[in-house]
Formats: sequence, structure tokens, C-alpha cells
Amino acid sequence: MLTAKATSEKQFELAPEGTHIARCIQIVDLGTQSVEFNGEKKEQHKARITWELPSETRVFKEENGEQPFLVSKEFTVSLSDKANLRKVLESWRGKAFDETELQGFDIMNVLGVPCMLQIIHKTSKTGNKYAEISSVMKLMKGTNCPSQINASTSLSFEDWNEEVFNGLNDWLRDKIKLSPEYKALREPENMHVKDDNGTPTDDGLPF
Repeated sequence: MLTAKATSEKQFELAPEGTHIARCIQIVDLGTQSVEFNGEKKEQHKARITWELPSETRVFKEENGEQPFLVSKEFTVSLSDKANLRKVLESWRGKAFDETELQGFDIMNVLGVPCMLQIIHKTSKTGNKYAEISSVMKLMKGTNCPSQINASTSLSFEDWNEEVFNGLNDWLRDKIKLSPEYKALREPENMHVKDDNGTPTDDGLPF
């Protein structure tokens, strides 16, 4: 006798819906990823931005005590007119990009910067509930963001850090490994990665 049973997936508590004070604590370069939209496959350079909610804490693991909820969102690395990243960054800082900034803005500048996040709960096609960031806004005048709890971390192919990469969870590392940028990093003699837009970046540009 060999009996198989359905096992229920562990349900993690979702970050509460509503408007929250938040702080950016991690930016990860995912490299070029294959995405499908309206039945069409595209190759797009992606990045994942993570925020902590310092005013919303829970005990997720007894050994760590209370920790803030973390929420993340993926973006196409682009500042084109219709790009979601551009809309989010302009809303976050409360002003539009000027022509100079549009020539090359280092998104790592937002690391450690506070904001307001609007979070809503949605249900995926497979029936799983998840927390989605519906908007990112500039911190309201007179509002203070609590001190940062998690250390800031960043990963990019322009400034690769193996220790940071190894500290990411398995599924995120596996996703990065699919990118041609990662393959070029491991086997540079067999790969050639073309720059997304060929425009230089200016690390000195303020957020």
C-alpha cells in the first residue's frame, strides 16, 4: 500500500493592508529575465526592491524576536515615459526627473530612503493570497520614519558581491542564475552581454 495525500502549503502572514511608513533596505539586480505579456515573450532587465515596515512587526522566528514585515516589488530597469520604475521613483521623491537624470540615474540612491507604501491583498490564479505594493509615495511632511532595523544590502552586476549573493534565498539566487549577466560572470570567455541602453550612469546624482 502506498497512499499519497495532498499537503497544504504553509501560509505566511501577509503584511497588513493599508498605508505604511517604510524604508528601502535592499536592491537586487536580477539581470535580463524572460517575461511573457499578452502572449508575447520579451527579454527585460529586472531589479527587485525590498522595503521594511518598521511600525509593523511580528515574531516570525522565536530566536530573532520581533522583526518588521518585508515587502518587495520587481521592476524593469528603465526610465522611459511609461516605465513603472520611473513613475514610482518620481512619486517617491515628489518630483519629476530632469533631462540630465534621465541620461543615467543610479537606483541604488534610494537604498535607506524612507517612503509611504500602499499595500493591498490580492489572490493569484492558483488561489494564493499575496501582498502587493500598489503605490510608493514621498514621506509626508512632519512624518518621521523609525530607525532602520535590517541592514541595507545591494547587489548589481556592475559591482558584484559574492557574499551578498550567497545570502539571498534559494529561489532568488536561482532566478539570477538564469540571466545572461550571471552566466557571463561565471564564464566570461564564452559570453557577451550587451549593455541595456549604452548610457553612462552618474553615481553622484542625488535622489
